[in-house]
Amino acid sequence: MSTLNELEAPPATVMAEPVELTVVMPCLNEAETLATCIKKAQLGIERARVRGEIVVADNGSTDGSTDIAEQLGARVVPVRAKGYGSALRGGIEAARGRWIIMGDSDDSYDFSAIAPFVEKLRQGYELVMGCRMPYGGGTIMPGAMPWKHRWLGNPTLSFIGRIFFGCPVTDFHCGLRGFTREACRAMQLKTTGMEFASEMVIKATLKDRRITEVPITLHKDGRSRPPHLRSWRDGWRHLRFMLLFSPRWLFVWPGLALFLLGLGLGVPLAAGPVQIGQVRFDTNTLLVAGMMVVVGFQVSFFGVFTKLYCVARGLLPENKQLTSWLGLFSLERGLIAGALAQAGGLAFLVAAILKWRAASFGIMSYPDSLRLVIPAVTLMTLGVQTMFSSFFLSVLDLRHD
Repeated sequence: MSTLNELEAPPATVMAEPVELTVVMPCLNEAETLATCIKKAQLGIERARVRGEIVVADNGSTDGSTDIAEQLGARVVPVRAKGYGSALRGGIEAARGRWIIMGDSDDSYDFSAIAPFVEKLRQGYELVMGCRMPYGGGTIMPGAMPWKHRWLGNPTLSFIGRIFFGCPVTDFHCGLRGFTREACRAMQLKTTGMEFASEMVIKATLKDRRITEVPITLHKDGRSRPPHLRSWRDGWRHLRFMLLFSPRWLFVWPGLALFLLGLGLGVPLAAGPVQIGQVRFDTNTLLVAGMMVVVGFQVSFFGVFTKLYCVARGLLPENKQLTSWLGLFSLERGLIAGALAQAGGLAFLVAAILKWRAASFGIMSYPDSLRLVIPAVTLMTLGVQTMFSSFFLSVLDLRHD
């Protein structure tokens, strides 16, 4: 295995002719296929007419994979932190090339055909994604991809990625991809598991990096053991990462939809019962509508809080629309809006008390009283939420002051 001195002080021949391309392969007990992948990568580097090296990011192999890699001239970089993302991050950090191509070492990707990736990188693209899916020009060989990945997982997650982030990528989770060292460092990749693939595409898109895609062929891997990938667990990790990285889709849009639906139901019912066919909607539905308004309002604010926090931590770029909206916001305006909502709720509450007094503070019909009390409670709750949310927004936005 490579020593620390070898990593810090490359041979003189490498210094004389700087490495242009590094092929990084994550490895965990891949003795069956690693040699084939390295030989194909060597052929691919030769065909692309580029000065290159091969880095095997070993994640704790015990089957002799590292010996195979060194015998074939690859540079082995031990990575102690476990996980697909950790291995790749370690290999990328050790790469000497200004361009990097990463791919699995299970022989499912043909490293001898990396020339199109190199050509796109030469054209100035900063992230070049492979596309395995036939509807994107790629090819999937028989037995190369389980049906749940081909028809459910990949299309669904890729679609969500395009909707949430506007990523110009057909195959969101293709493991064969190329990128520049500078762009990768700017992305500040953090994840340790399979969601590393999503993080790279999302951050490249959010940071306005030049992205393109080239069709590739996915082959059946050459291992006799099951893959490290766990379909449902890792699929959820990808989806969870997308949701956490998109406060707008996780909080704002669901919150606004719930708020508007509750408002649309509640306003007519506050005036009286609504009959649709044989179904009569009354105060019970009004109560549910009030709950929807309150919850939707607060969930929407959670989206704003989360976005500001992520921007402050450097996890997400600033949003011009949100920045413009916050420019109109002030703590005082928020407090006034909250006070007005509470005043409206108090007016409904006073009307209910007056109606109760008209009944000599005795028994009232529940529909009549609840039609006033439910809007009163809803508006007063919204007022309190608005006031305290305004304080919290001001705390989060202190850095602008």
